[in-house]
Amino acid sequence: MAVKAFRRISPKAFALSAIFLTVLLCIYYASNSNESRLDARSQEAAALVGEGVGKEESRSEDGSKRKTSRQFETCPTLAPAEVDVNTVDVFKDFEFQPTWMKMKEYWDKPFEDRFERQKMDPERPPLKVIIVPHSHNDPGWLKTFENYFHYQSRPIMNNMVMKLQQHKNLTFIWSEIAFLNAWWEVAHPSKQRALKALVNSGRLEITTGGWVMTDEANAHMYAMIDQLIEGHQWVLTNLGIKPRSGWSIDPFGHGSTQPYLLAASGVKGTIIQRIHYAWKQWLALKQYGDFKWVPNWGGNSGTILTHNQPFDIYSIKHSCGPHPYVCLNFDFRKVPGEYTEYSVKAQAITEKNVKEKSELLLEQYSRTGSLFPHNVVLMPLGDDFRYNVAEEWDQQYTNYMKLVNYVNANKETYKTEIVFGTPKDYFDAILERYDQFPTLRGDFFVYSDIFSEGRPAYWSGYFTTRPFMKILDRELENSLRASEILYTIAINSARQKNILPYLKILERDYEKLVMARRNLGLFQHHDAITGTSKSFVMRDYGLKLFESLRDTVKIQQNALQSLMLTNPIKSERNVVLSDLERDSYEKLPKKTIIVLETGKSRKIILFNSQTERQDQYIQLRVNSPDVRVLNSNNEEIQIQINPVWNYTDNRLFISPDEYELVFVASLPPLSIATYNITYKVSEDQLAMIYCNRCHRKPNDENFQSSKFIIKNTQTGDVQLENQKFRILFNGNTGFMKSITRKATRKTTQCAIQFAAYRSAQFHSGAYLFMPDPNEREIEKDVLQQYKDQLSIIITSGSVSSEITVIYGPFLTHTVRIYHLDSPISDGIYVENVVDFENPPKNRETELFMRLVTEIQNGEPPEFYTDSNGFSMQKRTKVEKIGIEGNYFPITTMAYIQDDAMRISLLTNHAQGAASWQPGFLEVMLDRRTLYDDSRGMGEGVVDNRKTTHKFWMLLEDVSPSKLKKENTRFENTEYGDTLRTFNGNEPMKIESYSRPSLFANHQSNNLNYPFSAFILEEGIEIREDVINLINAEFPCDFHLVTLRTQPDPVYTQFPSNSALLVMHRQGYMCSVNHNYTCQVSSLKSGANFNMVRVKSITPTTLTGTETTGDSIKDFSDINISTMALQTYNITFN
Repeated sequence: MAVKAFRRISPKAFALSAIFLTVLLCIYYASNSNESRLDARSQEAAALVGEGVGKEESRSEDGSKRKTSRQFETCPTLAPAEVDVNTVDVFKDFEFQPTWMKMKEYWDKPFEDRFERQKMDPERPPLKVIIVPHSHNDPGWLKTFENYFHYQSRPIMNNMVMKLQQHKNLTFIWSEIAFLNAWWEVAHPSKQRALKALVNSGRLEITTGGWVMTDEANAHMYAMIDQLIEGHQWVLTNLGIKPRSGWSIDPFGHGSTQPYLLAASGVKGTIIQRIHYAWKQWLALKQYGDFKWVPNWGGNSGTILTHNQPFDIYSIKHSCGPHPYVCLNFDFRKVPGEYTEYSVKAQAITEKNVKEKSELLLEQYSRTGSLFPHNVVLMPLGDDFRYNVAEEWDQQYTNYMKLVNYVNANKETYKTEIVFGTPKDYFDAILERYDQFPTLRGDFFVYSDIFSEGRPAYWSGYFTTRPFMKILDRELENSLRASEILYTIAINSARQKNILPYLKILERDYEKLVMARRNLGLFQHHDAITGTSKSFVMRDYGLKLFESLRDTVKIQQNALQSLMLTNPIKSERNVVLSDLERDSYEKLPKKTIIVLETGKSRKIILFNSQTERQDQYIQLRVNSPDVRVLNSNNEEIQIQINPVWNYTDNRLFISPDEYELVFVASLPPLSIATYNITYKVSEDQLAMIYCNRCHRKPNDENFQSSKFIIKNTQTGDVQLENQKFRILFNGNTGFMKSITRKATRKTTQCAIQFAAYRSAQFHSGAYLFMPDPNEREIEKDVLQQYKDQLSIIITSGSVSSEITVIYGPFLTHTVRIYHLDSPISDGIYVENVVDFENPPKNRETELFMRLVTEIQNGEPPEFYTDSNGFSMQKRTKVEKIGIEGNYFPITTMAYIQDDAMRISLLTNHAQGAASWQPGFLEVMLDRRTLYDDSRGMGEGVVDNRKTTHKFWMLLEDVSPSKLKKENTRFENTEYGDTLRTFNGNEPMKIESYSRPSLFANHQSNNLNYPFSAFILEEGIEIREDVINLINAEFPCDFHLVTLRTQPDPVYTQFPSNSALLVMHRQGYMCSVNHNYTCQVSSLKSGANFNMVRVKSITPTTLTGTETTGDSIKDFSDINISTMALQTYNITFN
């Protein structure tokens, strides 16, 4: 039957059947092939999207489901995001000396011609103008925060509440929560209710919602996040809203970190202002003023719609359109006693002039609208500390309403609608009309405006200005972060164990903890951490940071006592004492001397706040060289005794009764460990000293008993050596010449130089950097005047060896290597102590340290700088804008590399960096400029202080990144990576988004978050020598940003039983230093805190204001994409 049926089929039907069967067979084999291919590629795909690799569930022998740990790829692959605009590629092709420079406005005939064509386009959408009244309030600049609040910001907010109720269609925005909080604390409840009602109505918008409008160049990611959390939580608690618009109009250049943080916090759109004048022109020409800002590595998160204000600055004069002197007609503030260019020019709007003035204003609005495809204009109406008098509110509102009403009443004629609104209204309006926004990655550094003579003015000086304050900021960050972690564990442990004496102390400490957050947040202001406030204002900031630094140390002491001591201390005395003493914020800290006696011992408490095991170099001061150290396992460890040097009257002396004890401590993740120092007579651990200019102190009998042997340094070059490196130093200068890596037997030229740029008077100051163009050589040998005070000291021992070069009081330069079997032996530690002395010494001096290497990093040179410690940004030298336009901000690291090697310089504070020539990598150390640079501060920078700069230098091999091709013509896109593969299976080199190595990330964390060290009083009993705060080690690329106890929702001065855990999955490259590998790729099931019981763990937005997913059982369920930040709200039982 089957055969007969087959014979009856026509040829056409037979052909169709054959085709059908062929298609079925193809589908069958393709599905089988895809299944096997998916198995082979599952790990790679999971790495790209940051998901767990492998199965998360398995079955036990009885068939029930069993939870297993989530696996994270140990070598995640990322390619640069594919975008319409890559700022690095676009910027280098700009015209930096256009014909309009002296006019300072880019509007020229091509813009005018396009505007005229658009007016004739019948399909062009009608013009819509959203006027946004605002007042920019600096929390410190020419006056202190408190002075600004009492005399300007408080009256502004009082007027704001009153006038917004009086003028029912008027709108306003507010950004600085630091000021809003100060106002709220003293405002009458009726005013508080009125403000809340205005916010809920949408007429008063809280923009950004950070504690301050943060700087985006010098601020570290930790402080940026912390001040954003503080602000968002305050707004949610007191006003019941979540900010939806960003407003960042005054930072001096814009980085890529802040847009990511805002997007991760639930903000939908943001507004920026200060970018290079060439960028302003280019974005206007392309009609790219609104764009989607994408993280450098792409991905599905962190992208935010961004609006660039098209003109110079946020004042009314420079906002209404391309012609500032026309815009002056529309600033209606007239206050008795004030004589300004706008008060003279602006005329009140009357029935007689309303038509003329409306059309004049519309010409500016229409020209601004022509720069955008949607024809919607956001028009700021304000300036610094505006609306501080009630008259201005009425003047601006009354006159603008006459203009608005006239235009809106003649819509048929003008085809325009004008309304008061907020940034949220602007973003809503453009999204109704347009959705084809270009994508952009990169940042907008270096910012430049224009000097009065028509030359570029590059704002790259503030990257380094007042480094002492930038370092103090980072010291507080480290202390606050450690305090937050210890405090959260300690107070919840005290609650759960009902230890009332400690619970009362810790509850009282919460107020100090909150104040420390707010003082740190205040210093992130774009005129604070930048160093661009008047000297007395900087002193006020310094006192606030110093107070919080002392408070956070005290909080750590109390938390450690509650966690470690066997018996509660009934009194409030501290038996856990810091190993550092600080007399004032202006002076460097001093080490506390540990007094040892025969037969007695002292305990040292160390806290590792990292989520991975850390080795760190510990330096303590003791009164005797006869000591030994036992670790937390009661094992004696290798130590070294170094001399303590005193420098007086240009002479070096060894301290007779003080010694430096050094050793390497190794601590488990998130742990507290106790080390014992006991008395033991021994000379084996004394360092050997080589020095030609070291002296005995006259008439000092104690010096005769010193056990150190000082030998003269031999002539010629000097060599330091450990198991990893052989480093050669110039015997005359003491500075590094070359490094030989023993593993490869390759010698790399890596010379260290110190020099300075001569500042251009009135053109280089707190904000701006410009070498003196009138000098034949822009660099000067700043060390020449100190060469007769040169001393070179070599200290060699079993733990470390170092060379210290002293050029009088001006510079003390140290290079140190380590001898123990520890990861820190793979790096070279560099330290500079810089003291400019009192002015007028070293005037117009911009001191830098430069590495001169044989790295072939391109011509023009390319190098990489970090963005706020969050991600890396490629930089390419642009020859035509000079060194001042090629200096970029770094906060944690910079590196140069070629196909074979990368040299990284890790730093502990914000500063400027450049790679001006191939193989060069330099960092600015300090600046002294006697003259103001005409950017508003009104004074030079002469309050330099003695400052310690700390670095790690890393030399790492680079191996090519390769990916096997597959027989496919499909585009493989995972988490922003686009890899087009065609024929063959041979390896293909792909471009990868550049990141640090895993070792560089760990060493950077080591440098920025050193162990907290404390001395325990004698006779105090502790529970255990090691206390592990967590029961599992996190994957190697996980970094704990903070663990921050939240305030009680009702009584906000008290701590709640919940905390925000912020984690960062730091991206790294396995192709760099591939021998340093990550062994921990998962969190075991049940991973959690040890000393406290957790009730729930819930994922939230970055600032903890919204829940974003279901609760997880423990840390093993944490899922974070590579490079991403993720916050969890942890509730304790």
